[in-house]
Amino acid sequence: MTTKKQARATQKRRQELFERKLAVRQARRRHRQQIVGLVSAGALLVGGGSLAAVSFVGNTPQANPTPSTTITLSTESTPEPTLGFPHDLAAGRDWTGTITMDQGTIGISLDGVAAPVAVSSFVYLAQEGYFDGTECHRLASNPDPDYPSFALQCGDPNGSDPKTAGTGGPGYAFGPIENAPADNWYPAGTIAMARVGDDAFSMGSQFFIVYRDSYFPSDTAGGYTVFGHVTEGLDIVEAIGAAGTDTGLTQGRPAEPVVLREVSVS
Repeated sequence: MTTKKQARATQKRRQELFERKLAVRQARRRHRQQIVGLVSAGALLVGGGSLAAVSFVGNTPQANPTPSTTITLSTESTPEPTLGFPHDLAAGRDWTGTITMDQGTIGISLDGVAAPVAVSSFVYLAQEGYFDGTECHRLASNPDPDYPSFALQCGDPNGSDPKTAGTGGPGYAFGPIENAPADNWYPAGTIAMARVGDDAFSMGSQFFIVYRDSYFPSDTAGGYTVFGHVTEGLDIVEAIGAAGTDTGLTQGRPAEPVVLREVSVS
């Protein structure tokens, strides 16, 4: 039987391989952009008589120093936003797929029209096998009448390690927030992006599945990007939520380990 230590080592190797592949792709993309930038700059020089500065990476947004009092489903540190993936991969269409875990398989639909950037990232990571073998590290099961929160958070390569869970990502971050509900209510079955509080450009690989209607107040950055929903098998996530957390608190690691065995989209 595979031990947790072996599982963490396997996931670490997978993450390192993914990051190396990502670095190569980013280097190639920067090279292509530099060529295009030089050609464009040359055209500006010829046409206008002056050379414009070309920036290939946007400025890093600064986190709001004011402590947030809103509910956030992400504890990861803010990474520097980079391109990292083809932002037009979603192609403005709906995608269907499955998330297979030990507890069963759920069907999902992704809205590439309402959340094209988030769906592009999710599809890219799924096609790369990035989610496979990762452990869902956070469960919210809070029946508070004013701020009910029922969600399972996944997508962190560090999810199996309690000491670093919530800090992992794919090596890139993106924003801004897309398709967030104006009333802060997230219906059961919603699939949305986790992010750092007060930072709209801190989304990466972590996402959460809402298994009962929940209310997550917006912070200074806004709400949370809704990019899909569960089409079947929500009862599987509900059962995980019903089992509670490993400490019995309303928020923490799932009492029953939840490992994503395979995420596929088409």
